[in-house]
Amino acid sequence: MAQNFRRYTLNAVGTAAADIPDGANFDSYDTLVGIHIANVTSNAITVEVYINDGTNDIHLIKDAPIAAGGALQVLDGGAKVVVQSGDRLYVKSDTASSADVWVSAVDAIST
Repeated sequence: MAQNFRRYTLNAVGTAAADIPDGANFDSYDTLVGIHIANVTSNAITVEVYINDGTNDIHLIKDAPIAAGGALQVLDGGAKVVVQSGDRLYVKSDTASSADVWVSAVDAIST
């Protein structure tokens, strides 16, 4: 069975939480296989990544520092996170327009 790989990107994330995918909830059971955040500024920043399940914010990482010009892999080493219909992924920085985000996912996995 072929897998439906997806990628979602956010550019210049700042102090307002930005959501993936694009202002909508996930629409099926999906697996997040990679979250990469790059600091595009010349100063250190702090980021958080969390999933809202419709009721609660569940942090994958909170107040994580990223050096100037550096990057952070939130999911690495084989770690995966399963999201379901209605979940929404958010990324936020403590600095305006400071983070570029790349999320890799497998869409519509079997349940």
